[in-house]
Amino acid sequence: MAELTYEAANMVEQDLGAVTYPLPEGIVVDRDVRVRMRDGVHLEATIYRPIAEGRYPVVMCVTAYGKDFGPADYSTLPKIKAAGMAVGTMHICEATTWEGPDPGFWVPNGYVVMVADPRGYYGSEGEPGVYSEEDAHDYAELIEWAGVQPWSNGSVGLHGVSYLACNQWMVASKTRPSHLKAIVPWEGASDFLRDVIEPGGVPETRFLGGYYAGSLARGAGMGIAETGPSMMDHAARHPFELENIDVPALICASWSDHGLHTRGSIEGFMRIASEQKWLYTHGGNKWEVYYSPEAVEWQKSFFDHFLKGEDNGFQDRPRVRLEVRATKERVEVRSETAWPLESTRFTPIYLDPARKALVASMPGQTGSVAYDSEAKQSIEFDLAFDRRTEVTGPMVLKLWVCAKDTDDLDLFAAVRKFDRHGQEVFFCGKDGFRSGVVALGWLRASRRHLDPLRSRPWRPFQSLERTEKLRPGEVVPVELEILPSSTLFEPGETLRLAISGRDIVEFSRFGHDDSVNQGQHEILTGPHHPSHLLVPFV
Repeated sequence: MAELTYEAANMVEQDLGAVTYPLPEGIVVDRDVRVRMRDGVHLEATIYRPIAEGRYPVVMCVTAYGKDFGPADYSTLPKIKAAGMAVGTMHICEATTWEGPDPGFWVPNGYVVMVADPRGYYGSEGEPGVYSEEDAHDYAELIEWAGVQPWSNGSVGLHGVSYLACNQWMVASKTRPSHLKAIVPWEGASDFLRDVIEPGGVPETRFLGGYYAGSLARGAGMGIAETGPSMMDHAARHPFELENIDVPALICASWSDHGLHTRGSIEGFMRIASEQKWLYTHGGNKWEVYYSPEAVEWQKSFFDHFLKGEDNGFQDRPRVRLEVRATKERVEVRSETAWPLESTRFTPIYLDPARKALVASMPGQTGSVAYDSEAKQSIEFDLAFDRRTEVTGPMVLKLWVCAKDTDDLDLFAAVRKFDRHGQEVFFCGKDGFRSGVVALGWLRASRRHLDPLRSRPWRPFQSLERTEKLRPGEVVPVELEILPSSTLFEPGETLRLAISGRDIVEFSRFGHDDSVNQGQHEILTGPHHPSHLLVPFV
């Protein structure tokens, strides 16, 4: 195992937003380039290329946020800050599109950057969609067009965060463009139903409504606020077939984005068919890290190898860049060869209500604990460490539960860290500030049915294809997927499991307000109901 080193890069408490510099000299900018699609519709793109004649690899993104909107035009930034969220600090050129590659960096390093508006957004013709089949084929045609231009060497790589990462999964899984040579999906959901819309079968009620009415509506027209959910329905009901992806991939996943991109990024790394794939993990702010020197070095080395053909040793890098959090500011970084880690010991730690503890041996006596599912109330179980312990990977919370007063129940779980003085240790949260916990999980009991082919002992995979109501008072076993994370515990520190009937950690832009909960929930423990947390000890 590689030696652990401490690093604090990208983990500072600041929120400067975009710190910009002018687009460097020596760059030709071709604006509003019209590219004809198979049905006669024209999409528009802006192309940044070296002034020196030659053939260069192409770094491409397709964005619904406006291909020509640089940092000065980012409508998203004030909305994010107004919602109480942090952006971090992004050092980028003034022409960088939101969540996309910085042409001020890539072009001087021997690349063409192509940024396109999708069908129906801004300057592109046609009717807008959201991750539709039509969008996938449009993206493929843009790739093939770029691959044969006089300034192109025929190799195209895709790049971008969030929306710009999700549509990489889309095009790479649904089409096979001959000029697509590599992808960099930097934090992107790959299964909208399980990652975003209904994590654990519990409907997310805040994020998407604001997203359709805000970020997407600006480019596609206000009608997207009403039609967005139906546009997303196809993608939600037909997840990307990740196993179809066989191009080299550099994938980023963060521990701070549970309920949006973490799950889909990890699933992407595990399931794509690419023999050449790397996973870059971190616990910071998605935008700040994306443009950070270390991350950009990974991105450039990856593209230099797969788009330029440089023998720079990237192919020999270990497959996983693992960031283990001690606190928000203090992390340890090392290399690993696989995910989950080969050294992982998935260990059941049992719930003991009598001691309010997580214990190594199953309690010999039957027990139970109840709570008011409609109150802001949690039941908690502690695991104190007497030695330095790393917890890295997904967790599973298996419970035997009943709803005493109704036929369904929503469960919310959080894993937290406390220091030796009993003070909670916070990490970077979904809002970008020091508000995050170790890991989160959700489950609606009526949606508990698992897909036996996709499920693993360490990762339950809900089918979400049927609803199985409970009888009031009926005890049923359920498995909550606790999303992947990586955290270090020192002697005297504590892992605390919290279970509730509502969001344990709340953010203004994210939440689950459409609850089925009524009255009391009961969790049973002991020999006949061995409720436990499956913990990935390393």
